[in-house]
Formats: sequence, structure tokens, C-alpha cells
Amino acid sequence: MVSYAPLWRTMEKSGATTYTLQVKGGISSSTIRRLKAGDSVSTNTLDALCKILGCAMQDVIEYLPDK
Repeated sequence: MVSYAPLWRTMEKSGATTYTLQVKGGISSSTIRRLKAGDSVSTNTLDALCKILGCAMQDVIEYLPDK
């Protein structure tokens, strides 16, 4: 399973908001809803998030093995 928990922690640390993602990076509100729901997003979106936040992939997404 993939988790976007690191994204929310990274955003909190940097003071970024979902509005920041939309304005600075052109991330759509539907994509933000998908991230909040834990649904899949494209690698292009993950790349954009890293660029917007100036972080590495592990600061946006993590893999959690199924239990």
C-alpha cells in the first residue's frame, strides 16, 4: 500500500498548503482530493510535488507492506 503521509508532514514543516500546491504547481483540486483519499496519482504529479516542495520522493510518498 502507498501512503502520502510524508507529503502532509513535509507540507506542514515547510508551511505549504494545498493552495500552495494549486497556485505554485498547478496541482488540480481533484488531484488533491485523490491524495487526501490515498488514491493513486501519476508519477508526473509526484514529480511536480517534489519540485514545488523542494524535496525528495521519500518526503512525499512511502510504501507500507500489506498486513
